[in-house]
Amino acid sequence: MKYLQDRILTDGRVEGTDILKVDSFLNHQIDVELMNEIGKEFNERFKEHNITKILTIEASGIAIATIAAQYFKVPVVFAKKTESRNLDKDTYESSVYSFTKDKTYKIRVSKKYINDKDNVLILDDFLANGKAANGLIDIVNQSKANVCGIGIVIEKGFQDGGKKLRDKGINVQSLAIIDRFEDGNVKFSAC
Repeated sequence: MKYLQDRILTDGRVEGTDILKVDSFLNHQIDVELMNEIGKEFNERFKEHNITKILTIEASGIAIATIAAQYFKVPVVFAKKTESRNLDKDTYESSVYSFTKDKTYKIRVSKKYINDKDNVLILDDFLANGKAANGLIDIVNQSKANVCGIGIVIEKGFQDGGKKLRDKGINVQSLAIIDRFEDGNVKFSAC
């Protein structure tokens, strides 16, 4: 998705050898026009899959999933990272390691919101090692729903998460795949 790649090149910031900061337009301050284009693109890529729910993880995935959901005309369900008194006690749970925060979270989704009749599209902002995606797949599998695919805004192709998911036969669609960081610059793979 050229529009997204151009925005990464213009406003993204490489930190170290493995961090890309896109907080000025994707996961802290949000460019709604860009989000709309992302939502349309995910709809185009997954429109033949009869999606009934979009699943993401809090917090950065929520905006992406919500904008995309308007094109699919389905609800968004997001896995919560923290316990809360207002979350149902009957939940699907999985553990997820966050590369960015160097911390393991227990994620939860109420059993009321995903079931064996659902065709689920998982959406998230980044794919690095695939831990969040695998945790969300685990939750979908517990519910006996169908994982129709995974939509990722930015994949770090130099890390192995995308390859491992694709090797399992999962339809992973990334809008921008980073091949490497070179001298503080982003180099993209062909998508």
